[in-house]
Amino acid sequence: MSITDWHYIANKAQSYVKEAAQIIRKSLKKKRTIEYKSHPNDLVTEMDMKIEAFFNEAIQKEFVDHVILGEEGTGKDLDTLKGIVWIIDPIDGTTNFVHQQRHFAISVGVYEDGVGKVGIIYDVMADELFRAVKGEGAFLNDCKLPMLPDVAVNEALIAVNFRWLLKEERLIPFIKKCRGTRSYGSATLEMAAVAADRIDAYISLNLSPWDFAAGAILLQEVGAKVSTIEGKELNFLKSGSVCVAKKGIHQQIQTDLY
Repeated sequence: MSITDWHYIANKAQSYVKEAAQIIRKSLKKKRTIEYKSHPNDLVTEMDMKIEAFFNEAIQKEFVDHVILGEEGTGKDLDTLKGIVWIIDPIDGTTNFVHQQRHFAISVGVYEDGVGKVGIIYDVMADELFRAVKGEGAFLNDCKLPMLPDVAVNEALIAVNFRWLLKEERLIPFIKKCRGTRSYGSATLEMAAVAADRIDAYISLNLSPWDFAAGAILLQEVGAKVSTIEGKELNFLKSGSVCVAKKGIHQQIQTDLY
């Protein structure tokens, strides 16, 4: 597929994301139906499902041969990334969406035969759109993001969910070396924050493909290391741990944990 075609796909994806964001913003004053999936902290709203349905309709109308994998059920039985696959999280940070009405994002990653080609993360309420086309760098709105500088671990700000520290004590010695920790409540925004050099690493013990598909593309374009916490390649069809960081910090994480 030519680079011109990928620009077209990226522009279409961006237009879908912006339209979906408008739908979400208009819904904020309305009463929401809130349910949970696997446990009471795993929330889903009717808006999550509505936005995923919007993407499905728009993509299938424009790109009839493309496949969709979405958080709310689309393509859940997908067992291959052959061809062009859109991996979508309609609202990442649903708990933030429900409780705070901010700090949530729409995430779209487009892959061809398992290779990330287009990544978009949109912080809906901050109006910050992170975008990358493979090989052309990453952008925040209209500004190109520079390659990430390295930083000493004792000067590093790390994003991690504090519950993971209770489950994985091996993380604690490394975290103690760092300057500080943050928890955004949205994996896609935490990965975007690494890409934008706002934080230096992000660690999670369990994410789904739609949580990290777009972020992985952005991060590779600014020179970050992206892997599982064990240092293995991510599997974009299965859930697993994620470790994204500036190169030196990523190496230190691997050294400390393994």
